[in-house]
Amino acid sequence: MLISVVALGKIGLPLAVQFASSGHEVVGIDVQQRVVDLVNQGREPFPGEAHLQDKLAELVPAGKLRATTDYSEAIPGSDAIVIVVPLFVNDDTWQPDFGWMEAATRSFAEHLQPGAGTLISYETTLPVGTTRNRWKPLIEEVSGLKEGVDFHLVFSPERVLTGRVFEDLRKYPKLVGGLSAEGTEKAIDFYQQVLQFDDRPDLAPKTNGVWDMGSAEAAEMAKLAETTYRDVNIGLANQFAKFAEKNGIDVFKVIAASNSQPFSHIHLPGIAVGGHCIPVYPRLYLYTDPDATIVRTAREANMTMPEHAVSAAEGALGGLAGKTVLILGASYRGKVKETAFSGVFPTFAALQARGAVALVDDPMYTAEELSAHHLDPYTPGTPVDAVIIQADHPEYADVTAADYPGVKVLVDGRHSSKAENWAGVTRIVIGDGEA
Repeated sequence: MLISVVALGKIGLPLAVQFASSGHEVVGIDVQQRVVDLVNQGREPFPGEAHLQDKLAELVPAGKLRATTDYSEAIPGSDAIVIVVPLFVNDDTWQPDFGWMEAATRSFAEHLQPGAGTLISYETTLPVGTTRNRWKPLIEEVSGLKEGVDFHLVFSPERVLTGRVFEDLRKYPKLVGGLSAEGTEKAIDFYQQVLQFDDRPDLAPKTNGVWDMGSAEAAEMAKLAETTYRDVNIGLANQFAKFAEKNGIDVFKVIAASNSQPFSHIHLPGIAVGGHCIPVYPRLYLYTDPDATIVRTAREANMTMPEHAVSAAEGALGGLAGKTVLILGASYRGKVKETAFSGVFPTFAALQARGAVALVDDPMYTAEELSAHHLDPYTPGTPVDAVIIQADHPEYADVTAADYPGVKVLVDGRHSSKAENWAGVTRIVIGDGEA
């Protein structure tokens, strides 16, 4: 097959590589010339994705994968088009911003060919009903073609985590929902050709592979449901954590005990819920189900946790005005160089609002990169009054009070520090009332 992948980001590029690795010819489309140039050189445009560089170095010289900024070079003749363009959500209104996706949709729709039966699969997470009610009429309007005749439109959500995309593609069933039986069949055949799946006896009586969800709406909702569940679960864990702190209880012992019973699956509390997915997708769900009060309450509760951590530092120090506080971790989670919705930003802002001097350290970022994110980088050896662990990078597992001259307070937002390393320091672990 000839496959076009629209947007070569941290999900799109590994997908393009996966398709090419399965023996197909792939053209990637991206608006950034830098990304296109690096891909065409066989070089990864971003670090941290396991096996990506090795696969690029093999596939690009072999002519199996190339990139372009020009839709007219990629779309005509394509058997399948896979769209992984980001969908943003407004921080204030919680409304989705379809701008980038609409621009990409118009661009590829202009080059669709009549009667080709091209498969078009959106993998970007969407509010329920978007594939049918927004993208179908837009594609038909721009192209002048008919869905179900000239092209087949489906939704098939990506279900992977950056850093381990190739592993996750094998691990989880591929969900497919079309607008017609024929479109669904084409999508199932397509994904069976480009993906390989690990054996999953735990899924019995079903098997790991491509799953027909019955409709685009069901596939859209499945992705939103699995991610919103995590946000709601973490919100509950954070509520338990705050109560445990007030009552001298170690919530991590409580959660471990609860989860020893097979019907309990409580997640872990923490300073922030970040990334492109968990903070965003509940808002996309609320876009079409505004009465989902549990979803809204959990999202709002999780957004309070950076403030909660800063308040803990403030209480322990007797005030933050004029104090220097170091935040460990700019990334939204450990071992990933990504700041999307990272807790570092609200934590940094809350410290500054209290008059503190806020500094940030992250082993994955240079001082210049931190400054570009409007964060003040930490210089090792600078005296600090408090340290807040925001990301659980493995480099922070063994740090000690001696690494930070003058430190009096540690607020561990990720349950990753060792008590013996912080002797003589007031150590506060979110959720551990015994710390």
